[in-house]
Amino acid sequence: MKHLISLSLLSADFLDLRRDIEMINNSEADWLHLDIMDGVFVPNISFGFPILDELKRVCKKPMDVHLMIVQPEKFISQIAETGAYMMNVHYEVCTHLNRTIHAIKEAGMKAGVTLNPHTPVCLLEDIIQDVDMVLLMSVNPGFGGQKFIEHSVEKTATLKEMILRKGLPTLIEVDGGINLETGKRLLDAGADVLVAGNFVFNSDNPKQMIHELKML
Repeated sequence: MKHLISLSLLSADFLDLRRDIEMINNSEADWLHLDIMDGVFVPNISFGFPILDELKRVCKKPMDVHLMIVQPEKFISQIAETGAYMMNVHYEVCTHLNRTIHAIKEAGMKAGVTLNPHTPVCLLEDIIQDVDMVLLMSVNPGFGGQKFIEHSVEKTATLKEMILRKGLPTLIEVDGGINLETGKRLLDAGADVLVAGNFVFNSDNPKQMIHELKML
């Protein structure tokens, strides 16, 4: 499978959001990545369901929803109603992760589990067979534009070894500090999906930058 690019809405221009969504719709981006933050689990607040409900009408890309919130299981049905393709929940906040993963799937979505930079992949040994994707944070969650954490490359390789050893189709997504250089190293280590934000939106030609990420 050719690797996927998921564009992070967090880096878009919220005063001209329709323009940026149209750019994404017309680009080679595969998914739209949506970071929902609550100011509790992470030290920031982003956006919520009103934005997702509006995106449902105009976004042509599958929505990749990343909940950086406590008690994400409370919002499974609401996320499903937005038409989301993938719902990512953090390992660190889900006491009953198996139950949450199956509830996400029963709601008609793909289920992802996210790990913070300090959380080892070995903790997924007993759940990896139930998830469609693992999202590895390569920065500390909460803000865009942070420096890439180098250990993320080795962590990606370790996770890939686990997935291959178990013969699973589970995807690996990596989010944080992605550019052409870090993206290439992550793909070589086994990543399947790269989340790109500031690197694309701050460039002179975002569509061309998406194309270059796709060509890695």
